[in-house]
Amino acid sequence: MSAATPPASSQSPNAPSPPQEPQNVSQLDRAVLEYLRSRGHTVAEKALLGELEITTPDDKGKAPETIDAEELVKTLAVFAHKPSRPGENILKDSSSVLQELTAMVGAEEILSLDPTDKQEGFRELEVWVDGSLDMYRPEFRPILFPIFCHFYLDLIQHGFKDAALRFYSTFSASLSPSHSATLHHVSTLLLPAHVQNDELAQRFRNEKFSVRMSRSGFGLLVGWLTEGVGGEAPGAGDGFSGEKGKRGRAAVMRVVNNHLRFDVTSSNPSSVSSHAWEESTGLLSSLIPKASGSVTTSYTNPQAFNASKGDLKLGPAPLSEELRTEAERVLREQAMLERDPNGQYESYQFPRPTSMPGMIVPSESELLPHPPTFKTVDVEREVNNVRDARKRIRLEPSALANLDVNSTQASAVRARALPSICAYTLHDVAEGSPCCTFSQDTSLMAAGFAESYIRLWSLKGEKLQGMRSDFSASSIKDVSSLHKIKEKKGSTTRKLIGHSGPVYSVAFDPAGGSATPPKYLLSASADATARLWSLDTMTNIVAFRGHENPVWDVKWSPMGVYFATASRDRTARLWSTDRISCLRIYAGHLSDVDCLQFHPNSLYLATGSSDWTARLWDIQRGSCVRVFLGHQGTVSSLAISPDGRYLASAGEDLAINLWDIGSGKRIKKMTGHSASIYSLTFSAESSLLVSGGADCTVRCWDVKGAGGSKGKPRENGTMGLANGDTGTQTYGDDENPETIDLMATFPTKRTPITNVQFTPRNLCMVGGSYLSSELR
Repeated sequence: MSAATPPASSQSPNAPSPPQEPQNVSQLDRAVLEYLRSRGHTVAEKALLGELEITTPDDKGKAPETIDAEELVKTLAVFAHKPSRPGENILKDSSSVLQELTAMVGAEEILSLDPTDKQEGFRELEVWVDGSLDMYRPEFRPILFPIFCHFYLDLIQHGFKDAALRFYSTFSASLSPSHSATLHHVSTLLLPAHVQNDELAQRFRNEKFSVRMSRSGFGLLVGWLTEGVGGEAPGAGDGFSGEKGKRGRAAVMRVVNNHLRFDVTSSNPSSVSSHAWEESTGLLSSLIPKASGSVTTSYTNPQAFNASKGDLKLGPAPLSEELRTEAERVLREQAMLERDPNGQYESYQFPRPTSMPGMIVPSESELLPHPPTFKTVDVEREVNNVRDARKRIRLEPSALANLDVNSTQASAVRARALPSICAYTLHDVAEGSPCCTFSQDTSLMAAGFAESYIRLWSLKGEKLQGMRSDFSASSIKDVSSLHKIKEKKGSTTRKLIGHSGPVYSVAFDPAGGSATPPKYLLSASADATARLWSLDTMTNIVAFRGHENPVWDVKWSPMGVYFATASRDRTARLWSTDRISCLRIYAGHLSDVDCLQFHPNSLYLATGSSDWTARLWDIQRGSCVRVFLGHQGTVSSLAISPDGRYLASAGEDLAINLWDIGSGKRIKKMTGHSASIYSLTFSAESSLLVSGGADCTVRCWDVKGAGGSKGKPRENGTMGLANGDTGTQTYGDDENPETIDLMATFPTKRTPITNVQFTPRNLCMVGGSYLSSELR
């Protein structure tokens, strides 16, 4: 310390005397006073002494006073101004601080960072939805899913990982039956970087989730959001009356205002099916294709897009006159040889294409190009189609509508309504068999395996013989020489090796129909190729390359020659067996194309995707002509009825939707499966639908019957409506998800059904791999 600086304890003669310390000063306070006095901080010393004098001894034992978050905001908000009122403090009035802060840019996000607000808001919203009237509950429930997703993503985005996981574990169970796949995907997003880089999360962020709602229901929702009343169950809680409830309501309202778009209809809630509300629900703006020739014009609902595409030509494909004449000649000759006098004069077997109501028959020039002349196999196929039609078992599901299961005629009616089912089970398949199929003549079965090979079985016990590898092409002169180069030995099963990844789909060549065994087999694999196999030589002929990712499905066109593939690269492609490059690319889905199906007249191709939609494409033009929205999960299987009028789609939401292809509208929703649905098929009359899935059951559905919930479950082939059951709509069907159009359920022991298909004579054939208890 320099000599010029006086010591801290010395005082000027003119300096005022130090303030007198009050009594009962604590040792800590006295130490602080001594420090301030030694440093010459007289002003601070006086302020502390004044504070100590004000404090009474009774205050010593009291807890420190706390203020809530709103009071803290009011206290800390010192000065702010608007551009319209420069220089004026808009926060000078403490009563208006919160309103002014909320109106400021960015302040709303600051006030919404409390993670407990979202949990409280969603809890109250769920209680209100579950406590609403039965007639309103089906249209209120769809709003829970988008709000849940946005709350979870908000918590992750702001770094509240633990709060997000608690929120997910608390509320995801009620949403998982319909949204299990999406919820699982969302639960894997645990960091802000995950949210920013995930495509689904960004779709939730950037698109508005469409919700369909009646006018009266929308009024109740708005009333509850703004006032916190209207519809909650008695004793459900305090609603939004408390401070925490108000912040929860604000969190819900932010999502509703910023991320939901309501399609308010004038329909009476009691007159609308409980499943109809979800048909136009979801992130629709990117799922519906843009208007033709326009980049900016978009449709807000699928009905508007489908109507803009006009009428479709869904009638049966015409048969060439030459082929018709030749087939009729062969039929007459066979009838004479079999001494069937009626057969040679029957003309109904080849009816001229007739236009059913709402259906247009295409002309021969509009079909896919085929060879100009028909072959012997074409004649055999058409002749056998007539034979199959004569001997087909007619299935009449409507006969079960009012059947008494205890009556003496029950077994006879059941035989007319339900198909005979022949099940094939693969045992000792530890690696798994993702697919299997049967030939139309029921002579062969093929299955693809996860270990990259295909196995064939002869269902008639005949030996499968290929060609010897040491023969010379010059030695083949006639049919007898072909038989000479066949392998001498053989077995009833054969392995085809060529793929380098799991085989996900196999399909037999349909050119011969049920008249002859197939000549070719198609397969699709994770190695991004589709391969064509010859069943004469038992070898791979062609590898079709073009997809960039695994190929999930492959299907032949009804007349052969052409086939289509579905891939993880979000496209479906059309191929021809005489070319190695694809003919058309069908692009538009936002995620994997998981399944596809040709229309019976070969003019259209249906695709199902992980973006929850199914689409119908014009095969030759490559344009989308119908979009089907209504599933709440991946579309895993498709089937088109033989009459060309209906499309059935099955999804990971455990529902089967039946669509009218002409209008693009959903006819009904069928539920009953308890696990993923792998395969669908229609009977020859298009009156019965059969499904198989991971719940180890085969289920039969009445296509023509009314939908809706039913009262009693049916097992082990029990059929029809029980006595006293009606087709009227009921509410609160979550307890029993089965609908009244479920005719019968046939369970297996432990065999998930990967394929179901009808033969031309209405025998139902199903297949799957037995799941051992260890693997299960």
